[in-house]
Amino acid sequence: MAEELADRFEGRPVVSTEVAMHGLVWDVVRDRVDLGEAGEVTREYVRHPGAVAVAALDEQGRICLIQQYRHPVRAFEWEVPAGLLDVDGEAPHLAAARELHEEADLTAATWNVLVDYVSSPGGLDEGLRIFLARDLAEVPHAERHDRDGEELGMPVRWVALEDVRDAVLAGRVHNATLAIAALAVLAARDLDWSTLRPADAPWPGHPHLRG
Repeated sequence: MAEELADRFEGRPVVSTEVAMHGLVWDVVRDRVDLGEAGEVTREYVRHPGAVAVAALDEQGRICLIQQYRHPVRAFEWEVPAGLLDVDGEAPHLAAARELHEEADLTAATWNVLVDYVSSPGGLDEGLRIFLARDLAEVPHAERHDRDGEELGMPVRWVALEDVRDAVLAGRVHNATLAIAALAVLAARDLDWSTLRPADAPWPGHPHLRG
């Protein structure tokens, strides 16, 4: 029987570490790492708190998208609601619910873990978890979040999963989390949702939440 395909979470010894640059949101860290037989190497990376994202599906099977300006890539990207794990002690699934409320004016009665991934493991330690949210309801107007900055006037659009898939494969949309979310939902739906995990499932792929 073939060995199960899985990543190994075995950090190499860190000989020394320092903050190479303090940023407004995150820092750049410089580590000296002992790779054993390969010797010691110095690696710089962005220290990131991690993030959550939400694939919110309505009764017609459409996914909720938002469009937000992302200055580093100079683009108004179509994305799914998402945000940083930047509230001390807040569980990831509660952070996802907060982001869905704040960015899309929605709540969900049913939550599951859809997929986990690391966004750019050669340059930052961000772990990102995408949740599937169903049985949706609109947030009453009086309880909606006041958006500002890049979120001010942010469009919300409901799109069929197949249309998102086609846009990804045609190169018309480029956000990695959106692509992973849409393709993962399509795959999970084809498997009759048997791959879904509980909303509070362990998250070994997040470097700060292993234990």
